Amino acid sequence: MRLVVAFLKLVRLPNLIFIALAQILFQFCIYHSLYKGFIPENDFIQFILLVLASLLIAAAGYIINDYFDINIDEVNKPRELVIDKVISRRWAIAWHFMLSATGLILTILALPFLQKWYLILINACSIALLWFYSTTFKRKLLIGNVVISLLTAWTILILFYSKVSFTDAFGTGNVTEHKFFRIAFLYAGFAFISSLIREAIKDMEDREGDEKYGCRTMPIVWGINATKIYVAVWMSSLIAVLIMVQVYVLQFRWWWPAGYNIVMVILPLLYSFIKLFRANSVHNFHILSRWIKLVMLTGILSMAFFYFYL
Repeated sequence: MRLVVAFLKLVRLPNLIFIALAQILFQFCIYHSLYKGFIPENDFIQFILLVLASLLIAAAGYIINDYFDINIDEVNKPRELVIDKVISRRWAIAWHFMLSATGLILTILALPFLQKWYLILINACSIALLWFYSTTFKRKLLIGNVVISLLTAWTILILFYSKVSFTDAFGTGNVTEHKFFRIAFLYAGFAFISSLIREAIKDMEDREGDEKYGCRTMPIVWGINATKIYVAVWMSSLIAVLIMVQVYVLQFRWWWPAGYNIVMVILPLLYSFIKLFRANSVHNFHILSRWIKLVMLTGILSMAFFYFYL
């Protein structure tokens, strides 16, 4: 039992649930609402395979990240260590390869190779990016944060592009496909920006261990104050876009979705913005990171409204 608990901790079970929840809401509240009566027979099987592929690839990424971060984590979060304490390094690397390979195989089974080969290639690249993120990118200025944010957005976009071709999405599709495109990229953009914000906050939280082992993250290269300004700019941009979206949907009298987003997404972001400049300790940055994770969750949950309003 202890081994099972340790494994679930290693693969970040709550984060995997978050990914699955986002994809389930996108599938059933947005896609099904837009394409009522026009959903292919094999769509559900394809969806299940792609969700499982996303979860396995993400889990493999978390494992390899902890595998290469043992020394840093001994400084930043010694109580959360699993590899070398409960699960050996050899088993950790074995699980990484098994989960990655299975995730790629499920992607191939889910998608028609000749028509959607580029999606299979991108998932294969995602596996490689997670490896290089753990070994190199996360220790570099900005590139690691951008990689993780892109992969976070990809969990939404892979479902979108599994159903719509590049050509239809960017200009030759019908009205429904254009609407599907706008909603998909709205949530992918939200995931990307909120992830950029959270990754920078986590860098400030982990500065001590990162600096000890030669990382060149933003707080180390630019300093804490400059990093706070960087985060504040992205927060301000996200808040501005979200306000514009609420103004847009109010013309359709979508009162409940607008009210929900104001209270559950925009106000927590504003609160986090205020707290950002007062944060000056590891504990403060940890709490701030949790607030942004909450915003990501409430933002994703807003997809549920499309079930009733589309």
